[in-house]
Formats: sequence, structure tokens, C-alpha cells
Amino acid sequence: MKQENLVSVPFMVLGIVFCVCLVAANLLETKVIQAGPVAVTAGLIVFPISYIINDCIAEVWGFRKARLIIWLGFAMNFMTVAMGQLAVALPAAPFWEGEEGFNFVFGMAPRIAIASLLAFLAGSFINAYVMSRMKIASGGKHFSMRAIFSTVLGESADSLIFFPLAFGGLMPVNELGKMMLVQVVLKTAYEIIVLPVTVRVVRYIKRIDHTDVFDEGISYNILRIKEI
Repeated sequence: MKQENLVSVPFMVLGIVFCVCLVAANLLETKVIQAGPVAVTAGLIVFPISYIINDCIAEVWGFRKARLIIWLGFAMNFMTVAMGQLAVALPAAPFWEGEEGFNFVFGMAPRIAIASLLAFLAGSFINAYVMSRMKIASGGKHFSMRAIFSTVLGESADSLIFFPLAFGGLMPVNELGKMMLVQVVLKTAYEIIVLPVTVRVVRYIKRIDHTDVFDEGISYNILRIKEI
């Protein structure tokens, strides 16, 4: 096997954390929390971490490795949703009293589940693509600017897809717009706050992994998963 097709321990660790964050975010989305004057879903606690990891992987190992992890995250999310639906459909033991709460968390409506999965794919791939193209254009400089800009575009695409598909027709258009804007702003602010840590992590991984990929001449076709 070619050396470029191998995966390292840091890549594997980030991939695992990426998938865990996505699954956790879906479960946490079932709770709405108050963040100052606005109400947001609890998934905001962990979901932005997936974009930070996406930035790290695209920066260090390139778009092809990011593509692999994004599809893996999609598969894990899909499996979790499917297993949750199956568990909800199975009859509960007569003595068990937690069915209502369990069904509330794991019985995600198909409309919301589909919206979440499609939004994740679009946002994640836009984030990775922008990181990759901007790295080439800048000669590998200005990581912080690239990370923030790619997150704004990725999070915007995520919100533009998720909220209309999940809640369109269920709330006023102006309230839907407010929710979308708040989510993008807060998630981007999250990344900016932890950016000093992200920069150090990227530098550390590049040093110990001896890797700093520039995506020259690659295919950005999101379906070419085998090209890693």
C-alpha cells in the first residue's frame, strides 16, 4: 500500500472524536437551552468541535482525508438514527417507566433526521473544500483566516439547509431566519474563541506526523471515497 494511503494515529484519534461529536450533537439537539437573550439547541455545545476537527484534517492531511472522515461521520450518524428508530419501535417492558423520555430523545422525526444529515454533508464538504482551495491560494499561510472563513461558509450552508427542511411551515419565517443567523454567529464565535488552541494543535500534529498536504491536482468529487 502506498504511504500516502496510510492513516496515522493522530488522524485516527481526530476521526474518532469527530464521529463522537456528531452523534452527541444529534442527541443534544433534543434540548433547547437559553443562551442569554436567545434560545438555542444544546447541540451547540459540541457541534462546532466537528468543524474545528474538519479544519485540522483538511489543513494537515488534505481534502481526500477530510472526505473520508466526513462520510464516516455521516455513516455513524445514520446508524445511530436508524438504531434509535428501531429501539423506539420495539415494545417496552411493562415495568419500565422511562419510555416517554427515551422516545423523546431517540425518536427523532424522519423530517428532522433527514434535514440534519443533509445539512451536515453540505456544510462539512463546503468547509473542507474552502480550506483546501484557500490553502493552495495562500501558499499555506493565514491558517486562522482560512479556518474562520471556511467555518462561516460551512455553518451558513448547514443552517440554510437544516432549519427550512426541519422547521419550515412550523414557525414564522422571520423567527426561522433569526434562529439560522444566531446559530451561524454563535458557532463561528465558538471557533474564534478556541482558535489559539486549534492553531497549536495543527502545528503539533504537523510536526509529529511530518505531514502538510497541499491538494494539487486532486479530484474534489465527494463520492470518490476510495481516494485517500
